[in-house]
Amino acid sequence: MTETRESPRTGTRPTTTEGRRPNSTAIIIYLSLGGLSFAVLQSLVAPALSTIGRDLGASTSATSWVLTAYLLSASVLTPILGRLGDMIGKRKVLVIVLSVLLVGAVLAALAPNLGVLIVGRALQGAAGAVMPLSIGIVRDELPKEKVSVTIGLLSAIFGIGAGVGIVAAGPIVEHLSWHWLFWLPAVLVVIALLGAVFGMPESPVRKPGRLDVAGTLVLGVALVAILLAVSDGQTWGWSDPKTIGLLVLGGIALIAFVFVELRVAEPLIDVRLFAVRGVWTAHVVALVFGFAMFGTFVLVPTLLQLPTAVGYGFGKDVTQAGLFLLPTVVMMVIAGPIAGVLVRKVGPKVPLVLGGIAIVAAFVVPAVSHAEIWQVVLSGILTGVAIGLALAACSNAIIESVPANQTGEAISANTVVRTIGSSVGTAVIAALITSHSTPQGLPTDDAFTIGFWACAGVGVLALIGALVAPTVRARRAAAERGGVTDLLEDAR
Repeated sequence: MTETRESPRTGTRPTTTEGRRPNSTAIIIYLSLGGLSFAVLQSLVAPALSTIGRDLGASTSATSWVLTAYLLSASVLTPILGRLGDMIGKRKVLVIVLSVLLVGAVLAALAPNLGVLIVGRALQGAAGAVMPLSIGIVRDELPKEKVSVTIGLLSAIFGIGAGVGIVAAGPIVEHLSWHWLFWLPAVLVVIALLGAVFGMPESPVRKPGRLDVAGTLVLGVALVAILLAVSDGQTWGWSDPKTIGLLVLGGIALIAFVFVELRVAEPLIDVRLFAVRGVWTAHVVALVFGFAMFGTFVLVPTLLQLPTAVGYGFGKDVTQAGLFLLPTVVMMVIAGPIAGVLVRKVGPKVPLVLGGIAIVAAFVVPAVSHAEIWQVVLSGILTGVAIGLALAACSNAIIESVPANQTGEAISANTVVRTIGSSVGTAVIAALITSHSTPQGLPTDDAFTIGFWACAGVGVLALIGALVAPTVRARRAAAERGGVTDLLEDAR
């Protein structure tokens, strides 16, 4: 027997009179595996691009599309699929997304040429929606006392997966082949997909409507233009007309997107949510942490692999350099759930601020001096703490600031913002290294000092955003003023 409870803000939500609940542990495991596989695939190929290019006989610029296609697909499809999840059911869309991810992984693993590999990577990028869909399912299905901690874990997993990808790429390519960069994550996807099909109930919370086609097209143009300029700007030249033209086009398209969304009855992304302090501050933090996270994934392995003969390198091979990122990954695993506990007790602002302080410290340490290996390790530990705290708190801050039936679109926007930050961070740090190199092509010591200081400076922006974020009391007052009962319950 099933009863329903109506809420104008959250939709119709069934509850069973027998008190049956879904298996929370199983749901968390399946969602974690789905998120981990997507995040691993995002970074796993980066250290192996040169190997892939040589094996497929492709140029460096052509091979870079293995990353670009993934980022473009993730950025464009994440808000679309997140919105569809809110409309027709999050589990249903999650099953579709994981199926597409599996097809993309298998296609890439079997790719006989670069073109097929790029298509496989574009399919994999569609799984960017795993994050908003998973968080929406957690909010809808799990007991309230488990929500913040679980979201902390899922959010941290995206950072963990990226770190695992960097760590594992070297050993996989060295002992197997680059094809296994896709076969191994495919195993995780299969488990997550079977769990979603057979072990997960459909989320009852809906936001019925139609997909905003006009907004989808305009946002697609904006994101493709901006990410193409960022990804290929270093190759083309930052003053090249193509780079400038794409950035201008992207900016104009983003402005047009705002006007379109303000005029349609059922927007792809409700841009009015960006005016909510708990939302826009979380977006600022996510943007900065995307930059910082991939900045460190470029700087640290490069520094560790430089020969000791240059006077500032550590002479590690790819596998050894990756292992030095393990403390970062471990601290993400620990800090993510801790952030969830803090959110439940004192709200998301505290872990946001702590994460902001940690990320600034993480880069100030090696910026001052990176002559000793302990300084690099300490930086990695602080980075892991910062990412685990901040990303978990970002997601919790958003779901506590928006109605339940808009969770998908709000988290989707945050995911896209973080992806853009990752792209910009990678491009900026790579450009700094390239512009500060010896005639032999090796990065100078100044390249790392400037790079670490740049990340520390950007980290200050995250700390400012965290300090401006609303407190529990402010969020509760906003909910009372707006008469939004579900947000008021969350704020308590």
